[in-house]
Amino acid sequence: MQLRALLFDKDGTFLDFAKTWNAATGEVIAALSEGDSGMARRLAKIVGYDLDRSVLLPTSPFVGSSVGELSPLWAAALGMPAGDASFDERLRSLFHEATLHAATPIGEPALIFEALRADGYRLGVITNDSELGAKAQCERLGLAHWFDAILGYDSGHGRKPEAGQVVAFMERFGFQPEETALIGDTLHDMHAARAAGVVGIGVESGFMLANQLGPYADHVISDISQLRQLLKEMDGHTELVSPG
Repeated sequence: MQLRALLFDKDGTFLDFAKTWNAATGEVIAALSEGDSGMARRLAKIVGYDLDRSVLLPTSPFVGSSVGELSPLWAAALGMPAGDASFDERLRSLFHEATLHAATPIGEPALIFEALRADGYRLGVITNDSELGAKAQCERLGLAHWFDAILGYDSGHGRKPEAGQVVAFMERFGFQPEETALIGDTLHDMHAARAAGVVGIGVESGFMLANQLGPYADHVISDISQLRQLLKEMDGHTELVSPG
């Protein structure tokens, strides 16, 4: 059966993870540590952030994870009880503001999404960022109107690598697993695709290369600019008309 729905991970797939999250994470650490360099280093170690270079390391647990998972770890380091609702809300707000201004696209995703919609595909976003943050970033970059739904870790369907977000999109819009693909840059994305029974398409625009994604993905491309060509090949057609 031909694919009809394309679900995109956000960071590392059509938003530049490093440019969006490196500076933002440093800003949040600075706000929480309030000038205490020792505390800043403890918070940085937990999230896998190099304070000297102001970068999240490729091995950071935050890559593919969520603010919701980070919150109890940082709360404990700051001497707060895990699950403190006020701290969780503050952390979401800090990251929301910091990443909103730093959000940077990879290439020209608007042209790609426009062409895919013209080809007849329905599009969605499946992210481990918050729904509010993901929607705000997409709106700021003029991308939100291309998507039928933007689902975050806090949208009520669980988070990747679980299948819940993908299944929720399919059920909402009436798609079958064989009609759906999840495109992403992490193993969380590929595991979620496998769990939901949909096609998994890996992209090398994040921290992982084809040899790392390949064993878990149905297809691997360098970035989403190659997606239309891949879809044509999967559908048995080789000609591709470039978007105007």
